[in-house]
Amino acid sequence: MSDFNFEAIRADFPKAPTKVSSRTFRSAIEEALIHTYTRSDLEMVFAEELRLPWPETEQQPTHADYSKRDVIKTYTAGWGLPQLVALARRIVAELEVTGGLLADLNALLAEYDRGGGVGTPAKNLIFAANGPKPELVLRDAVNNDIEIVRNGEYCLIYGQPIPADGLTFSNLIEWWREHEGFEYTIPARDVGMHLHNRLRASLGNNMVELRIFDAYAARYKDGQFDIPALIPQVYLHFDPATQSARRSAGQSGSPLARQRMDFLILFSSRHRVVLEVDGKQHYSNGDTASPALYSEMVSEDRRLRLAGYEVYRFGGAELMKDGAEKMVAEFFDQLAARMR
Repeated sequence: MSDFNFEAIRADFPKAPTKVSSRTFRSAIEEALIHTYTRSDLEMVFAEELRLPWPETEQQPTHADYSKRDVIKTYTAGWGLPQLVALARRIVAELEVTGGLLADLNALLAEYDRGGGVGTPAKNLIFAANGPKPELVLRDAVNNDIEIVRNGEYCLIYGQPIPADGLTFSNLIEWWREHEGFEYTIPARDVGMHLHNRLRASLGNNMVELRIFDAYAARYKDGQFDIPALIPQVYLHFDPATQSARRSAGQSGSPLARQRMDFLILFSSRHRVVLEVDGKQHYSNGDTASPALYSEMVSEDRRLRLAGYEVYRFGGAELMKDGAEKMVAEFFDQLAARMR
């Protein structure tokens, strides 16, 4: 009887889809780094190539009691799924991991990407508008470089790449420090408060939107700035003409519905959550229900979801009820837990 090599045949079987979780990403990252680098090389990879901060104050990564796995675990202690995914992407793109270890990481990333999200990276965030619509030009149409030529003082533009693990309030604080010329001796909390006040001003006297904004801002308390930022009044589409100009030209209105989102949260470079607050102007003309307005709203929701966004709506009336602050806070708790 000829030999039957079951192991060789099993190796050719297609693998079951890899389970995506913080545990599986952490395990794949540890195995890739442990089996690629020596102990001393691993320290240099984290410090010099990945440029990650060492979080411990009592002991340095050179401590004799630390194994390679201990070093990795300490550097990534407390990290959620988006941060681990971002690290996995950097390992694949920047480090010299090869063979099956690289294949395992790529398989996890492919499965993670199958879970949804927006496929193309964000290029510009135009947000916190508190006055007339900005007038934009494409300074370089090939690279999609935009420039505001009028009314730039009424909005903000964040033109930096969105980190793979999302746009945090800490990221915005450092951007705002440079944008406004704050010295580095000024505490992050003070810079953050200045930014908070500018973002809040973009909501004017809209009490229901302010309730959402203030409920989320409470999550930054005690210096907890390394969480995804709630960004108000974000341009989704941009129509260079004003509504009045289009009416003067005999046009019925903008060809682009919902030019601005009430709020946007970037949980990762792919996962974007839109929050909309619906006053009656979204679905009625005065006190008369408008099927046309409602249809326009739900049609745009479908388009956003198919593009990979998640959309959540709050009714203006529910935000004016007693206990609304608690309801909104619980929603944000549940959303953050689901996005980990």
